[in-house]
Amino acid sequence: MIKRVCLILALVSLIAGLSSCIKNNIPYPRIQANFQTFTLDEDGSNVTIDSTACTVSIVLSENSDIYALSVKSYTLTPGAKVVGDSLLGHPIDLSSPMTVTLKLYQEYDWTISALQNIERYFSVAGQVGAAAIDPAAHRVIVTVPESVNTSEIKVLSCKLGPSEAVTTPAIEGETIDLSKPFTVDVTAFGRTEKWTIYAEITKATVTTVSADAWTRVAWVYGQAEEGKNNGFQYRRGDSDEWIDVPADWITTEGGSYYARIIHLQPETEYAARAYSDNEYASEVVFTTGAEAQVPNSNFADWWLNGKVWCPWAEGGEQYWDTGNRGATTLGPSNTVPTDDTPTGKGKAAMLETKFVGIGSLGKLAAGNIFVGSYVKTDGTNGILSFGRPFTQRPTKLKGYLKYNCTTISNSSAGYEYLKGRPDTCIVWTALIDSEEPFEIRTNPKNQQLFDPNGDYCVAYGNIQYGHSVNDYIQFEFDIDYKSTSRVPNYILIVASASKYGDYFTGGNGSILYVTDLELEYDY
Repeated sequence: MIKRVCLILALVSLIAGLSSCIKNNIPYPRIQANFQTFTLDEDGSNVTIDSTACTVSIVLSENSDIYALSVKSYTLTPGAKVVGDSLLGHPIDLSSPMTVTLKLYQEYDWTISALQNIERYFSVAGQVGAAAIDPAAHRVIVTVPESVNTSEIKVLSCKLGPSEAVTTPAIEGETIDLSKPFTVDVTAFGRTEKWTIYAEITKATVTTVSADAWTRVAWVYGQAEEGKNNGFQYRRGDSDEWIDVPADWITTEGGSYYARIIHLQPETEYAARAYSDNEYASEVVFTTGAEAQVPNSNFADWWLNGKVWCPWAEGGEQYWDTGNRGATTLGPSNTVPTDDTPTGKGKAAMLETKFVGIGSLGKLAAGNIFVGSYVKTDGTNGILSFGRPFTQRPTKLKGYLKYNCTTISNSSAGYEYLKGRPDTCIVWTALIDSEEPFEIRTNPKNQQLFDPNGDYCVAYGNIQYGHSVNDYIQFEFDIDYKSTSRVPNYILIVASASKYGDYFTGGNGSILYVTDLELEYDY
C-alpha cells in the first residue's frame, strides 16, 4: 500500500514537471472584426462599408451637423467588440476621419469618414461666368466686366451654408460695395463662419471654357455676362460653316451656360465657340470617340467545361462570365444557352434562380451573367471581378428580354420581409474610373457589393421587372452620368433573374432570358 501511494505521488510529480515545460503554441483564430451594419439618426445619410479597406464611408445630407452626429445602431462580426468608448449614446465628430478599433482575437483599426455636399451659390447682376466658391477658405470670387460699377453691385442670390444657415447681414437682393472685400457671417448649428466676397474685373465678355467630346455627343461650356443673348456655334473640322446650337440644347446658370450638342459623327473632328450678343469667343477643337460595342453581346458563343456553361467560345477570349462555377458546387449550371430567342434564330442567355443543394442544406443561386470573370468560390459564396476595359461614353443600353417571375421563396437575414412578394429581374450597366475592375464578394463576413453612388462610379442605369414578361420585348434605358468630363476605365453590364440575388434572396424558378444587347451613343 505504501509503495502504491509513493508510485502515485511520483507520477503526479512527473506530470506536473512535464506540464510546466509545455508551451501553448496553438494560435488564436484569425477572424477579421468587421462592421456589418452602420446607421445614423440623420435623415438622408448613405453608408458604404468596405471590409477590405476597413472603412465606413458616409454621405450626409447638407442639414446634418457633421461635428455632432448621432449613431443610431451598428452590428459587428459575431463576438467582436469596440475597443474603448462605445459609439452609441454620445455625438461623434466626423469633420475629419476618426479611427475605431474593433477586436475579435486580434485588433483591427477601422476608419469612419463622412462627406457632406452642401449646395452653395452666389451671383450678382452683370456677372460673367459662375462665382468661384472656396468652402475651405470661406471665400467667394465673382467676375464682372469693366463696365460694372463695383461699388454698387446687386446680389441676386446667396447661399453659403446649409439651407438652415443664417447669413448676416442678409445681402440677397441688396446692393453691396465690392470695390473692396466684403465680409458676412454664416451661422449654422451654433457655429459661425466668416466669409469674404471679392470682385474680379475681366476684359473678356465671353469665353469658351471647355468641351467634353463623347461619341455622338459633345458638351460645350461657356461664360458670358448674364442677361445677354448667349449661345454656341459648332462646325465640322473640314467645314467653314458654323451651325447655331438650338436654344433647347442649352442650359443657362447665371453667367455660365453649357450646350449638349447631339447627332455628331463618331471619330470626327469638330470646333465649337461661345458667343454673347455680337461677340464671339475663341473656338475649342475636339474629336469624338468610337462607337464601341461589347463582344458576344448576342450570346452566340458558349462552351461546356465539365458541367459549367461558359459564355464564350472554347479557346476564345473570355469577356462575359456567370455564377455557374459557384452554383455547380451544389448542382448544375443555372445560366445556360438557349435557342429560345426573339427571332427564332441565334442564341440567348437563360438565367434561372435555383435553390441548389439537398433538402435544407444548400443555398439560393440567382441566375446571372456579367461582364467580367468569376474569380473563386469562398465556401458557398462567390468572389467576382466586374468590368472590362472601356473608355467610351454610351448614352443607353438596349436589348431583348422576357421573364418568368415567381414569388420570393428564399431570403437571407434582414430580407425576410420580401418572402411571398414577386421576384424582380434586373439588367444594369455602369462605367467606373477606378484603377482595377470592381471586386464583388457575397460572403457576409467581408461582403462588398457594387454601389451606384460610390466614388468610383462615373455612370449608371438599369431596368427592372417585378412581374412576368411572357413574350420577348425590346428594352432600353438611359445611362446617367455624374460628370461629362470623367473618362471611364471599365464597363460593367449585369443581368440577373433575381435583383436581390447577391443577398441569396429570390424566387426558386424565376427565369430571365436576355439577348442582343447594344450600346447607343446619341440622345
